[in-house]
Amino acid sequence: MRRLAAIGAAGDAGEVAVPVADSTDCAQDRSPSPWRLTDVCAVWETGVFLFAADWEGASSGVVARKRLNEAERLSSVQEAELERLEAARPRWPGSGERGPVLRMARLQPPLWVHAAFLLCFLGLGGAIQIPMDLSQPPTITKQSVKDHIVDPRDNILIECEAKGNPAPSFHWTRNSRFFNVAKDPRVSMRRRSGTLVIDFRSGGRPEEYEGEYQCFARNKFGTALSNRIRLQVSKSPLWPKESLDPVVVQEGAPLTLQCNPPPGLPSPVIFWMSSSMEPITQDKRVSQGHNGDLYFSNVMVQDMQTDYSCNARFHFTHTIQQKNPFTLKVLTNHPYNDSSLRNHPDMYSARGVAERTPSFMYPQGTASSQMVLRGTDLLLECIASGVPTPDIAWYKKGGDLPSDKAKFENFNKALRITNVSEEDSGEYFCLASNKMGSIRHTISVRVKAAPYWLDEPKNLILAPGEDGRLVCRASGNPKPTVQWMVNGEPLQSAPPNPNREVAGDTIIFRDTQISSRAVYQCNTSNEHGYLLANAFVSVLDVPPRMLSPRNQLIRVILYNRTRLDCPFFGSPIPTLRWFKNGQGSNLDGGNYHVYENGSLEIKMIRKEDQGIYTCVATNILGKAENQVRLEVKDPTRIYRMPEDQVTKRGTTVQLECRVKHDPSLKLTVSWLKDDEPLYIGNRMKKEDDSLTIFGVAERDQGSYTCFASTELDQDLAKAYLTVLGRPDRPRDLELTDLAERSVRLTWIPGDDNNSPITDYVVQFEEDQFQPGVWHDHSKFPGSVNSAVLQLSPYVNYQFRVIAINEVGSSHPSLPSERYRTSGAPPESNPSDVRGEGTRKNNMEITWTPMNATSAFGPNLRYIVKWRRRETRETWNNVTVWGSRHVVGQTPVYVPYEIRVQAENDFGKGPEPDTVIGYSGEDYPRAAPTDVKIRVLNSTAISLQWNRVYSDTVQGQLREYRAYYWRESSLLKNLWVSQKRQQASFPGDRLRGVVSRLFPYSNYKLEMVVVNGRGDGPRSETKEFTTPEGVPSAPRRFRVRQPNLEIINLEWDHPEHPNGILIGYSLRYVAFNGTKVGKQIVENFSPNQTKFTVQRADPVSRYRFTLSARTQVGSGEAVTEESPAPPNEAYTNNQADIATQGWFIGLMCAIALLVLILLIVCFIKRSRGGKYPVREKKDVPLGPEDPKEEDGSFDYSDEDNKPLQGSQTSLDGTIKQQESDDSLVDYGEGGEGQFNEDGSFIGQYTVKKDKEETEGNESSEATSPVNAIYSLA
Repeated sequence: MRRLAAIGAAGDAGEVAVPVADSTDCAQDRSPSPWRLTDVCAVWETGVFLFAADWEGASSGVVARKRLNEAERLSSVQEAELERLEAARPRWPGSGERGPVLRMARLQPPLWVHAAFLLCFLGLGGAIQIPMDLSQPPTITKQSVKDHIVDPRDNILIECEAKGNPAPSFHWTRNSRFFNVAKDPRVSMRRRSGTLVIDFRSGGRPEEYEGEYQCFARNKFGTALSNRIRLQVSKSPLWPKESLDPVVVQEGAPLTLQCNPPPGLPSPVIFWMSSSMEPITQDKRVSQGHNGDLYFSNVMVQDMQTDYSCNARFHFTHTIQQKNPFTLKVLTNHPYNDSSLRNHPDMYSARGVAERTPSFMYPQGTASSQMVLRGTDLLLECIASGVPTPDIAWYKKGGDLPSDKAKFENFNKALRITNVSEEDSGEYFCLASNKMGSIRHTISVRVKAAPYWLDEPKNLILAPGEDGRLVCRASGNPKPTVQWMVNGEPLQSAPPNPNREVAGDTIIFRDTQISSRAVYQCNTSNEHGYLLANAFVSVLDVPPRMLSPRNQLIRVILYNRTRLDCPFFGSPIPTLRWFKNGQGSNLDGGNYHVYENGSLEIKMIRKEDQGIYTCVATNILGKAENQVRLEVKDPTRIYRMPEDQVTKRGTTVQLECRVKHDPSLKLTVSWLKDDEPLYIGNRMKKEDDSLTIFGVAERDQGSYTCFASTELDQDLAKAYLTVLGRPDRPRDLELTDLAERSVRLTWIPGDDNNSPITDYVVQFEEDQFQPGVWHDHSKFPGSVNSAVLQLSPYVNYQFRVIAINEVGSSHPSLPSERYRTSGAPPESNPSDVRGEGTRKNNMEITWTPMNATSAFGPNLRYIVKWRRRETRETWNNVTVWGSRHVVGQTPVYVPYEIRVQAENDFGKGPEPDTVIGYSGEDYPRAAPTDVKIRVLNSTAISLQWNRVYSDTVQGQLREYRAYYWRESSLLKNLWVSQKRQQASFPGDRLRGVVSRLFPYSNYKLEMVVVNGRGDGPRSETKEFTTPEGVPSAPRRFRVRQPNLEIINLEWDHPEHPNGILIGYSLRYVAFNGTKVGKQIVENFSPNQTKFTVQRADPVSRYRFTLSARTQVGSGEAVTEESPAPPNEAYTNNQADIATQGWFIGLMCAIALLVLILLIVCFIKRSRGGKYPVREKKDVPLGPEDPKEEDGSFDYSDEDNKPLQGSQTSLDGTIKQQESDDSLVDYGEGGEGQFNEDGSFIGQYTVKKDKEETEGNESSEATSPVNAIYSLA
């Protein structure tokens, strides 16, 4: 059984969208032309169903919601549902330029779509197919093309395949004579096929097998014929050798370079290149004609810059043959190829070329005619000469050019009309025009036609006694003739059949019997070609049978148009009826329509159409039925579509795509960029309902398509992302209007990358002073691309341009050609002239050297002049090439008049300005006198002194400077730093203030005079004492809270007491949240650094402020707060842990382990140990002494010396050692015990050194810890 279903990504009624190929995208808009799937045929088999589509293109760029089955009026219920969905659909904001044009695609449909479409088409109106298990005559299923061109390097393959029952046998004719395959060892026929294979591996010439072949497929019910296949071997002959003389032509004259390629099969592809394999640039002046010749409407001098070679590329051999190149020699009245004249508005007159009216180079004359066959392409061509180059326009007499089929090619010199029909015949004319006049050529077009089918004969299946007919109707120009054959023989020579009657293009069969079975051929032909069709007549007596699997599940999308096909066969042809859910009424009418072949169409699927459908085929021999279960699924719909966005580089963009779909179907969401699968890299994040792009770059610009699909349908939505980027560099810089002090610079702007260009910066570089360094010259608005630049003399300029937009600056353009201006005397002098001494007896004259744009000529130098000020002595002068000059043997710090003048080889600059400079300085000779000090406060003093005489300064007075240092503190035993510090008093001042001194300290101070050379002699040392001040803050103020009842405070003395401390002041206050208690003040003695506060409650916190005091007052305070009280929840958690079972079990395990260790310890004690006495008791116990195997070890009494320290008994009393060797010291509680063998009972512990024990010198043997240690 076969199903016709609608599949599509619509959310609305009747809308579907499936990927389709689309080559007619709008050139202006980025959105492709919308396409819709309006009908789908789903051929279903066991567990599989395939889809095929009837595609149709919408006519508008902005897609309205397209409804299916537009030719039929929808019911009011259907219309209401469609309107509801239409109203609920989200709308695209803005103009809709790229908005609603989203439910479309340009993807190539998969091959199964085409295959299923073909099956669907055949199922609706194709020939009836007989199941292969039934007897039937042969049918040709595959054959080579009529004009079969083969590659001579390969084996020849001529295809012919056929089906039939029984399987047919094959034989061939060549040039209308029987071709005996068995006699030629190179020729073989494939098994179970009629395909011929001609093998040349063992030699032979393919040309020997050229000719016309025809295949015959035969079984006992008839013979089927293939087309007459004309076999030709591809040819690629060599170009004839020829010697070509240079082509001499006058500038402005027309020229045709003929190609005349060697004849090939098929015809080669022609193209022109230079001998160095560079393509020839073509435009409306120079172009290649359809015949391969190269036409020059007028020749220019630049055409001599290359040679011209015609190349032919042959298809089968994949070879390119090159003709000897043409060399041009252009005679001209203007021998210089000045590039500036190429862009001259009147280029031809500027070069002295006479202007002339157009004339046709091809075709010749004013009229011609052309014949074209129906269904092929019509190519009309007009190439004209003239000065200036003519423009070509095309017209059709008595009508318009067919806009849907007409295309202009080769710079409007050719008109191509595709798929020509009879309506395209008539008169066409081309109009060539320039400013000198116009001319036209008329082409009469006649459309002829090879035969084409109006009614192709189809296989005829009849039951015994039935009537039928074969119809063979074709048309063409001239009208084709019809010839009937039966089983490959002319019908006239066939045995007579009383049940058959021939009436022109129709054969009528009456009361058909089994003997009437045969294969009939209809051959219709005229002078332009022929058509051959096979149609068999089969006489069968077969009850109905179903050809598809039974009880299939079909899932379809809501609101789509669906067809259910029920493939069946029977003879006589059965009638087919449809039923739903076992209902007795036949389905036809209303929302259902049954086609002649039995297919059931449901015009718009609804939820209530779900159910079981039964098709029943019936003829006089019986009936057959099949069932299919139809499930209706909700459509996949993108309800929040991605929107067009404009963003800058480096930003983050999110494209939304939210989808609704049937929950029983698996949803897949993918993204396309520019209709290609999007690679999700590190900068992209794909989520279920969005796509995020981080750090957007220029390459991210483009159209983004969200593609949501299930196994039944799909929807897609498209948005365009525009990335604002830096502009591309300007290009093609050109210098024109060359003058002495100016030039016009013109450039072509680069792409603005979606952000308008706001400015252009013109830079220049010169190769004399700073080669390779670019300088800004001028700035121009972004709306201009040509500007006049003002230039300086004697500079070899080179320019480049930088474009600027909101995003940033472009890369600089490629440099222009260089332009050097003529020289002139300087018009300015160097700037920043100075005269300063570097030593006490010199003066260094410096200046900023002039740059390339102010030098104005070669050999730039400087005339330096100087003389003492107000002496009226003659000027000293010297010529300097650098930027400094040193004058020696000068008095100390005297003023000079200085002049620096620029000069080059063209002359001197203007008279320079006079600048005052000074010779070098020496150290001051005198110190400030009568220095007086007044103490202002504990940290500052004021100074006053007498001015020194100006002649003792020996330079420019910079400042008076005071050097001071802290000699000592008035506090005893306080170390101070005696590092010298300074205070500066710029200018000629007589008083100042020194601050930031330490209080309660002794200081010393000296003063000096400072000029540009340095310090002068020091003044008399002055001493002063700063009074007591307030102390700094106490150090390391700590607040500790050992429990909830008290708070301990500790602090250290201030780092800088700044006087004698008389105490500390502590202020503290309790607070709880926003509630604050009464402040309490405590005063302490200067030696107290600890204090304990009794808490009033365990909840409140405390804020403490502590400061130190001297007689002057309290110093800087430090503030700390008490720690926060323990969290109540934390306390509860701690309590809860103690009640947990795991905690109790852990504690029990630990207690049991300790108990076991104690038991082992007591057992060990009860057993005792052996302590063998050393032979030499004066040898102390060392770490190298080995242990005995029983765990005992030797010991010594250390020359009978008592053990140091004392031992503490269990009652806490101290036992004094009364005997040097008393064993009481080693016993328990002072009572020694011995075993029968005389060994000592108790624990022996080795005393540690005094440094290790630090007072913990003794331990009792009964301690559990000691018991554990004894085990080791």
